[in-house]
Amino acid sequence: MAVIEIKNVAKTFGAYTALHDINLTIADQEFMVLLGASGCGKTTLLRIIAGLETASTGEVWIGGRRVDHLAPKDRGIAMVFQNYAVFPHLTVFENIGFGLRMQKLPNDEVRRRVERTAGLMQIDQLLKRYSGELSGGQRQRVAVARALAMEPDVILMDEPLSNLDALLRMEMRAELKGVLAESNTTAIYVTHDQVEAMSMADRISVMHKGEIVQAATPLEVYRNPAAEFVAGFIGNPPMNFLPATSQGGGKWAVAGELFDGPDRSAPLKFAIRPEDLRPAEQGLTATAKVIEPLGAHLLVTCEIDGEIFRAILDSDMTVRPGDRITLAPQPDRIRWFDPETTLSAV
Repeated sequence: MAVIEIKNVAKTFGAYTALHDINLTIADQEFMVLLGASGCGKTTLLRIIAGLETASTGEVWIGGRRVDHLAPKDRGIAMVFQNYAVFPHLTVFENIGFGLRMQKLPNDEVRRRVERTAGLMQIDQLLKRYSGELSGGQRQRVAVARALAMEPDVILMDEPLSNLDALLRMEMRAELKGVLAESNTTAIYVTHDQVEAMSMADRISVMHKGEIVQAATPLEVYRNPAAEFVAGFIGNPPMNFLPATSQGGGKWAVAGELFDGPDRSAPLKFAIRPEDLRPAEQGLTATAKVIEPLGAHLLVTCEIDGEIFRAILDSDMTVRPGDRITLAPQPDRIRWFDPETTLSAV
């Protein structure tokens, strides 16, 4: 069992606090993605779990064993970095088996593990080649195979697909998720790419300014963001926001229209995703500013009461810059946020 428990972990660099009291439990064989913008602390947290960085306070447990005092080699982990670190003077076979040789495992065991992981990563036909003869995607597969060959309890990955082109990234996402599920390994994956996070993760931990703002399934994070930051970070384009004024009795005035919401008097922010809007006779009146045809749909950037507001509409709809359009939000997709705390109001 490779359950990972992060308990009250904080990290400071002089006067700068990189991580604030992080608490997170990752289940055995779970694929957890740490998602956030550059500087949010996700790589620092990964390095603390790996033992490459020391926490200022807190504990790290793996499989019921406290490991934050142990060297990286004693933690039962393997890492895959953004830089593949494939040795150019070694063949693919020798690269995958490098860590196993360092452990002085018997030749038969090394061969068994190398051939098994090479088969999983679909590079078994490349075992005699050198890295200079490989494409970027093939080198990435070698790096992952080398980590899996160690048969670790936990595999840690720091933006391993960021150096690949868009099409290869898409192929590798599906492949990597399937391979890790087959290997029965607990995985932590760091990325700033929300598409990677949404498509690969069992759960996503969204990080901001050294804190975990929300840890939930991809669908939960997308549909029910716990904070305004999550709503604005997840989704392309992100959620729209408009100020809302209470009319009493759970009624809220938003850009001249009334909507049902929480029964409270303090101001709120109304939020809706662009794809949850429909053209209608009654709703929010917007002025179209920019029209972007994107194949199956149109991305229409509008203005409502001086606020930027985006809608994803059917590509058959005729809209031109300057047109006035009426957009009706799907009632069950409206979300409300407290402007003071920035947290969800429901």
